[in-house]
Amino acid sequence: MNICVVHDYLFQMGGAEKVVEELHRIYPEAPIYTSIYRPDRVSSAFHKMDIRTTFLQQFAWMDHHARKLLPLYPLAFENFNLEGYDVVLSSSSAFAKGVITPPSTLHICYCYTPMRFAWMYHAYIEREGFNTVIRRILPFMIKSIRTWDEASSSRVDHFIAISACVADRIRKYYRREATIIYPPVDVDRFNDIPRNAGEYFLIISRLVPYKRIDTAVKAFNSLGLPLKIAGDGRDLSSLRTIANSNIEFMGYCSHEEIRELYSRAIALVFPGYEDFGIVPVEAQAAGCPVIAYNGGGSRETIKPGVGGILYNEQTEDSLKKAVLDFDPSNYNVETLRREASRFGNARFASEIMTFIEKAYDDRRPERLGR
Repeated sequence: MNICVVHDYLFQMGGAEKVVEELHRIYPEAPIYTSIYRPDRVSSAFHKMDIRTTFLQQFAWMDHHARKLLPLYPLAFENFNLEGYDVVLSSSSAFAKGVITPPSTLHICYCYTPMRFAWMYHAYIEREGFNTVIRRILPFMIKSIRTWDEASSSRVDHFIAISACVADRIRKYYRREATIIYPPVDVDRFNDIPRNAGEYFLIISRLVPYKRIDTAVKAFNSLGLPLKIAGDGRDLSSLRTIANSNIEFMGYCSHEEIRELYSRAIALVFPGYEDFGIVPVEAQAAGCPVIAYNGGGSRETIKPGVGGILYNEQTEDSLKKAVLDFDPSNYNVETLRREASRFGNARFASEIMTFIEKAYDDRRPERLGR
């Protein structure tokens, strides 16, 4: 089976890029097609991959180029020549699923979400913090991008969603069904952490508005309990301004520092809405229970009373009540680690390979009959 991977862009490291790393481990001979590649902004694992870019690569030096070149992405992906591949696996939250494949090629899309800026425009604008110029220009592009996105969804033979909430969006916006295969989490990096007596509550997050760290800061101001916040972002200054002395900002933390923070945490606090959410899974792998907002992927990664507790409103009061109701003695380290293992790399590899092989075999009569 001759396979390639198509990914939106490679100019930052996030959960989607970690998925591409794992796909490369599963299919090491598969080239990676992408719009723009910045080797200085992704992990060194990408430096050994066969990465093929579009004409947009000439603009790779531009900061925030994804926003400035928005109208050109559909054309860039449609220009890829994917002749000769049996399977094209697109890894997409934007444009990668829009590639044009030969009739005999099986196209499977691993979808992180339908385009946020097309279908969830107002929430996306708030989430990403666009400047005034972009806010004025983007609405004029949205209608044509939305039309292209819906039309190009028909080029996909099978959709795989990262969670149930993403599958719901695929059903609503593309009118397609999707199989859920959770993304890989490297739980083995955390499941040997010794658990010590709990000393503080913990947040590990980028400090940006949609993560709703502000509700946690306000809740812990009122509670007076110790809270450590690991991470950086544009909200750091404003959060420091409103935080009391019981809240400590750790800034960027290394992997070893994160492991140490998990070992002494009473619980991870996760106040944001994420389509999946890797950090709560990592926390459980470390034997650390989670207090999370009851929305998005948290509903699927945290079993109430087993992996932690969920609260129903993204407000200070709702989080305060959850913290007061939380009893760390109710949670068993080995049970937490077993819960996290449901989302490990080996599980992802097995499910992806099984799905692709079955979909490919199901098309065999069609291929032989052409």
